[in-house]
Amino acid sequence: MNMSFVKKLLAAVIVSSTLVSFSTKADRANFSGSWALNEGKSDFGERGARFATKALKVEQKDDAITISRTTPSFQGGDDVTTTETLGFDGKEVQGTGFGGSVRKSTLKWAADGQSLSISSTTTGERNGQSFTFSSTETWTLGDGGKSLTVTAVRSSQQGEVTTKAAYDKQ
Repeated sequence: MNMSFVKKLLAAVIVSSTLVSFSTKADRANFSGSWALNEGKSDFGERGARFATKALKVEQKDDAITISRTTPSFQGGDDVTTTETLGFDGKEVQGTGFGGSVRKSTLKWAADGQSLSISSTTTGERNGQSFTFSSTETWTLGDGGKSLTVTAVRSSQQGEVTTKAAYDKQ
């Protein structure tokens, strides 16, 4: 093979890979917006919607997503809003959860870019007892981006629970 052909082939491979990487990012679902819980379309099982996230505010950029969750307080009173920013690089992010607990989370996109999964482990102490639970949330858009379904599988010392929260875009 002559050197000119090898250079052209290498250039074609680089250009093709670059185009594929840009088109993959562009084809990702965009979860940005304000979302309100639709209890009628949700399924919380025996747990009920008592402590379900009532509202989500999501800001998605090219390299990360910031999620603000508004939930009822465990002690009653005012709602609590927590915010976390997760990178699309798969690196673990540590934040503070309810009652000073520590939450470690990672985000992973589905191969088709149309859904994402957030895996987290929360550890802490409540009433003198240590606790740990893990969860995996799968986020999927529907109705042309007007609805969001968050299916969560949570595991703790009490067992495993699966819930489905439906949100409407505001």
